[in-house]
Amino acid sequence: MTSTLRPTGDARPATERRADRLRLFLQPVVVLALAAGVLVWAFARDLTATQQASVNADNVATVTGEHILITATVMAIVLAVAVPLGTLLTRPGYRRLAPFFVGLANIGAAAPAIGLIVLFYLATRTTGFWIGVAPIAFYSILPVLRNTILGYQQVDRTLIDAGRGQGMSAAMVLRRIEFPLAVPFILAGLRTSLVLAVGTATLSFLVSAGGLGILIDTGYKLRDNVTLVLGAVLAVALALLVDWLGALAERYLGPKGLR
Repeated sequence: MTSTLRPTGDARPATERRADRLRLFLQPVVVLALAAGVLVWAFARDLTATQQASVNADNVATVTGEHILITATVMAIVLAVAVPLGTLLTRPGYRRLAPFFVGLANIGAAAPAIGLIVLFYLATRTTGFWIGVAPIAFYSILPVLRNTILGYQQVDRTLIDAGRGQGMSAAMVLRRIEFPLAVPFILAGLRTSLVLAVGTATLSFLVSAGGLGILIDTGYKLRDNVTLVLGAVLAVALALLVDWLGALAERYLGPKGLR
């Protein structure tokens, strides 16, 4: 029954399991090497006064913190919307609405991220943190919504019937059987959404929401390769970090029997 719900570690070849464990160990090492390496490289250089305005500890810490805050807020919105909505769309009476909401999320994922941000700015005629966060959340919602629906659809119907046969209510079956078995799928979608959010957050500077995109944009406009490389490499390192955190969540937060 386990193999019908989700491929587990035990079901995979030993070489693949070892490769996954090795990647879980090496990926944070790569992240630390990238981040530390580019910071040492940038701060050890003989910087001009213009470069020092961007390449300094306070500014780098500020834009990195802004980028992390944008990503975390986007993920909070995605989880708060996609998981309850995906759950609702698998309940009797609401399933017929699933194609509409999935199609709407598909529009968000298919549209260029920069286009969504600009359109949201034009619609609101304002800038700031939430003007950057909202379109990125819309852009990132599809993987979690789709995987939440898929996770519930993959639950063996005999388990649900067995729970109801033991006197469980529909809410108890959802809480004790369906949701735990859907968690691995939800976590896989969350991992994808996290990486999308980190990458797209580099565009949030366009609406004055902050983030590492400020360094990238500054370096590009001033033909300053030091600032440009610093912003780009830190963005890559952050994307690899959240991907690693997502992999850890997939491995250790799902039901023990499905790991």
